[in-house]
Amino acid sequence: MTCGKGLTADELHPANVTRLFCKSRCRQSFCSLTFCDEGLLSHKDKTFDRSEFHQLGEIGVFGPLPREHNWVMEILGDDNILALIFQWVDDPDHRKSFSLVCKQWLMVEGFTRLSLRVFEPHLLSTFLPRFPNLLLFQSSEVISSFYIEFVARTCPKLEVLDINYKEKNDDCDECEDNLLGLVDVDDNGICAIAMCCSNLSKVFLRRRSRIGNVGVVSLVNLLHNLTILDLGWCSGITDEALEAIGVAANSLITLNLQGCCLITDVGLASLTKGSLSRTLKKLVIADCDRITDVGVLHLKQMYCLEQLNLEECGSKVTDTGGMAISEIETLKRLKLSWLMNITDVTLIALAQNCQNLVLLDLKGCEFVTGNGIRAFMGHEALEMLVLVGCDNVVGDDLEQIVLGCRTLRYIALDKRLRSWIPLTMQQKISKSCSLDWK
Repeated sequence: MTCGKGLTADELHPANVTRLFCKSRCRQSFCSLTFCDEGLLSHKDKTFDRSEFHQLGEIGVFGPLPREHNWVMEILGDDNILALIFQWVDDPDHRKSFSLVCKQWLMVEGFTRLSLRVFEPHLLSTFLPRFPNLLLFQSSEVISSFYIEFVARTCPKLEVLDINYKEKNDDCDECEDNLLGLVDVDDNGICAIAMCCSNLSKVFLRRRSRIGNVGVVSLVNLLHNLTILDLGWCSGITDEALEAIGVAANSLITLNLQGCCLITDVGLASLTKGSLSRTLKKLVIADCDRITDVGVLHLKQMYCLEQLNLEECGSKVTDTGGMAISEIETLKRLKLSWLMNITDVTLIALAQNCQNLVLLDLKGCEFVTGNGIRAFMGHEALEMLVLVGCDNVVGDDLEQIVLGCRTLRYIALDKRLRSWIPLTMQQKISKSCSLDWK
């Protein structure tokens, strides 16, 4: 089996790894030595294959190099040579084996490690300094601001910080209550990250309930390359944070505010007043039940929005808001699940105005009928339609929409309706569209 870019696992064994230099007594011929994709050494127009490799000692790790080849180490250095070798190793198990050879090899593996997932944050001080070049740090455990500040100081090159808190059971409310009782990361830790890790482009903070406006304001003001910000279920976030995001987030593409129950229409209006309205492509404001039609009306000023999630935003989002959403011509994916006051009026407007719409989720929209669904006949982009809980949609409506919308490939339906739709009709529909009974 070949490992990495041409070296086999056997050749990476400590006893053989030193066979990486070709026969030559000319010092100058190695000054521009490079590695080929085939796993060979090359210089200028000449390529050296493995038959020309010979034992030079053990790269200064297991013994001294022959005197006539000491210049190799002077030019490249022990660690640089090991790092170049290590770049050829793709298999995680082989990388781990590499790091166990000796302390020097362990150090080189640490310097070349780009990502790390931590399960025991309280031990960070014992191993994190070995990975100063990390680009991605991930942990779903409870982690205090003390350790987040340590991460910020130790790994300033971070580009992705993923500390989404992972629920330990199915009761999300109970998980949040448990987290509140623990010493979890707060604004102090997030501010330290913003100040030390200027290259961050993606930050995931879901369910970190101690994080508030101060931390978010610091992130958007100091991280000029920020493209993804996930604040889902951060219950301390208010309109103040949204105001800062709208003004300062010049490069943000994805913003997740799901479950941020304190945000209101004022906050949504703030998002549309600054540069964010010209960059944001994905907005999630599901489970924000203080939002009404007044706030949704402002979203039509999002000039390049492609994905919008308004699931379970409550009864105050009606067709008035739905009509405003239909004016966002760039929309491709729209989720309106459990908006009880959305009717066919919204669907007709969406079918007419949103010609790029690929997915429409209407789960639990009880007032939607076949009239609204049939409005998409002739639509040239719609591929996925979720109608679970839409009891007023019948078999004839499904047949007509499938025949009339040639791009439609998937329909999710309530399994309770399966017995009400004739088997012959189901088979006919299934020939061109997948039916998913839920």
